[in-house]
This record gives sequence, structure tokens and C-alpha cells, in this order.
Amino acid sequence: MNSTFINELKKPSHSVTEAFKSLRTNFLFCGDEYKTILITSCVKHEGKSTISIELAKSLAIADKKVLLIDADLRKSMYANFYTTNEKEVYGLSEYLSGQEAYEKVLYSTQFEKLDLIFAGAVPPNPVELVSSKKFEELIRDAREKYDYVIIDAAPLGAVIDAAAIGAFCDGAIMVIAANEIHCRLAQDVKYQLEKSNCKVLGAILNRVPIKSGSYYSSYYRKYYGRKYGSYGYGQMGDYGYYGEPKKK
Repeated sequence: MNSTFINELKKPSHSVTEAFKSLRTNFLFCGDEYKTILITSCVKHEGKSTISIELAKSLAIADKKVLLIDADLRKSMYANFYTTNEKEVYGLSEYLSGQEAYEKVLYSTQFEKLDLIFAGAVPPNPVELVSSKKFEELIRDAREKYDYVIIDAAPLGAVIDAAAIGAFCDGAIMVIAANEIHCRLAQDVKYQLEKSNCKVLGAILNRVPIKSGSYYSSYYRKYYGRKYGSYGYGQMGDYGYYGEPKKK
């Protein structure tokens, strides 16, 4: 197995840390049967890769064995999130096309319980690769070895890849940027996931602006003893988790 280092967020605020803990808690309440989870968005730049990585890290810190798969074979953003001494980084596209063995594309991280598979080189046939029997077998085998498998897929509002992957997964989470995505587009993405027999577990509303003077702004200022201004950081901005926990 190779090794890599996942770069930490730059000075994450306390509210960001608590937000990811809240996301992890809501996710765990979905139930033990949801082990292979697809994360997608409607369009690019909604923050799905950041959220995929942070959710995977949060689960690993909570002593869950996690495999994070970057399955966005068209335009991966993971080069912004990791550091490695490897001369060449092989990934999912090389494995699915038969160019590299599983051991060559699997990377350990500085988090003992978190392993990672990068997207690899951009292939000419991404949807054929992610809908292949070999990818289905990879997810099925990983389901037996890991507590959770988090799969970061291309935006479903742009290409069909995520729906193909969803057919192999227990459930899906949608990342939606506030005030940027029309409700009809979000509904279409949800419909595509359900059409592939992938249960939508919930949605993460990203980049939610919290205005000064609002209830939540006042609450966080009072609770944490300082004025945070906005709930989040950088491109990720603010987010909350919306999804019903599994009913007992």
C-alpha cells in the first residue's frame, strides 16, 4: 500500500468543526446497513469533495474504518487536498482499466482508520468505467473490509456517472449550494438517483449565508463568546444537514 498526507483545513473555526461532528452524528443515525455512500452535487464547485473528505476524516477519528474513493474521473479536485512523495499517483481509472493492481492504487493516510483511492488519469470513457462489473466488485469487496465506503462522484446535474455508481451503493447524500441551485435541478438529480435504486439519505445545504443579527448569528456569538460573522470558511462557506434519521 502507498501512503499520502491529507492536508488539514486552514484554521477551521470551532463552528466548522462542530458542523462536521453534527453531520457525522446525523449520518450514523441513518443505520448500520448504509455502508457504501455516494456523495454528489448538481453542478461543480458546490463543495462535495471537501465535504466527502471531512466526513471520511470525521468517521475515521470516531474509530470507524473508512475507504474514501474519488470517483470523479472527469475533473477531480483532490490534488488540492493531499501531499505525497510518490512520483506518479495511480488511481481508480488505472485500476478499472486493468493498468494497475488494487494494491498500487490504495493509499493509507495520516489517519490510521482512513484509506484513499484517487481518481487517477482522466480516461476517455469515464461512465463505462464507473458502471463496470469491476467497479461493482470493488465496492462490494470494500463493503466487507471497511465500516464505511465514501464515494465522491461527479456532479449528477452535468453527467450521468453518479447515477451509474448509485446503483452499487446503499445510499446517497446530495450537496446543494444555497441560493445557487434551482429547486427543479435538485429535484431532477434526486429523481436520477432514485431511478438507479439508490436511496437518498439526505442533503447538505452548503454556503448558507448567516446574516449578522439573525437568530443563529446571535446564538453562535453568545455561545462561543465571539462574533464569527459567517458560519464556515473559504469556498465551503456554511452548511447544515437536512435528512431524516432512520425511524426505529
